[in-house]
Amino acid sequence: MAEVVLTTENFSKEVLEADKPVLVDFWATWCGPCQQQGPILKDFAEEFDGKYIVGKLDVDESQEIAGMYNIMSIPTIKVFKEGKVTKTAVGVQSREQLIDMLEA
Repeated sequence: MAEVVLTTENFSKEVLEADKPVLVDFWATWCGPCQQQGPILKDFAEEFDGKYIVGKLDVDESQEIAGMYNIMSIPTIKVFKEGKVTKTAVGVQSREQLIDMLEA
């Protein structure tokens, strides 16, 4: 499954009400490191399809959500389980680091 494009309108349904862990990438189109993270997340989403949900939230388009989660630097990746943040990482994360975040 491809990554889910998250917006202010669908964030609650796709992330907070999800029945499996959700990895959310807070990013922006102008952010160089975010562009590096993109292909890693795309491959990760395909590899772990059905086990995890991978979503991308553009902080410029969804400033309200970014503010709620105190996003100060991007890329920031947060893992949500049962609607709560369980892990946070700032900066580009490898496949292995993403697995560690979700399985810890």
